[in-house]
Amino acid sequence: MSVFASLVEHLADLLQPLFGASAAAAAIVLFTALVRLLVHPLSRAAARGQKARTQLQPRIAELRRKHAKNPEKLQKAVLELHAEEKVSPLSGCLPSLCQLPAFFLLYHLFSNGSIGGEANALLSHQLLAAPLGGRWADALGDGGMLGGAGLVYVGLFALVACVAAFSYRLTRQRMADQPVLPAAGTGEQQVPGLGAITKVMPFMSFFTLVTVAVVPLAAALYIVTSTTWSAVERAALYR
Repeated sequence: MSVFASLVEHLADLLQPLFGASAAAAAIVLFTALVRLLVHPLSRAAARGQKARTQLQPRIAELRRKHAKNPEKLQKAVLELHAEEKVSPLSGCLPSLCQLPAFFLLYHLFSNGSIGGEANALLSHQLLAAPLGGRWADALGDGGMLGGAGLVYVGLFALVACVAAFSYRLTRQRMADQPVLPAAGTGEQQVPGLGAITKVMPFMSFFTLVTVAVVPLAAALYIVTSTTWSAVERAALYR
């Protein structure tokens, strides 16, 4: 934790001439961008995997028709098909999972009053008028929505809402262009409950608004930056 705190402090010192009192916030945005650059190869692999899985849908539908009365044999056949085509069903989860350590580091770093037995100096940093260790509830209690800290959150919520709306359109378009096929010769869905998941999936981006409201502002900056990066990256990779 102390090493990570020193890294953020050094980045903030480098950015001080450009961003002044908000240098630590800029350091967090830069750190997030560096993490996303490191994860980008996995995102590209996930995009290739998604396209490959989409191309396998007709063959999987045929397997479901063939083994409709034998779920165990169906599962084995689907796994063998993925192995044969070198497609991992879990590849799409890797980019998100690899980012979790960085997010939790930031979360704990700006949630603790002390680091290594000393006062956490990072908590004195701000984004404009909002402390990086504060939360939306703190901003509401200190001037309300129109106070200095409250307006910072208004800006973040507006940005998240725009990115979520953009992601919503991307998801709906991709789902329309690459529909999940039902099993051949049946009126059933490919996976039980898939219809409900399909309906909810385009709205998942809007859940980010809730997360931004309850975590420290530093962690919220990571989420907003990463979510914005993801939306642009998906638009480029899945076009």
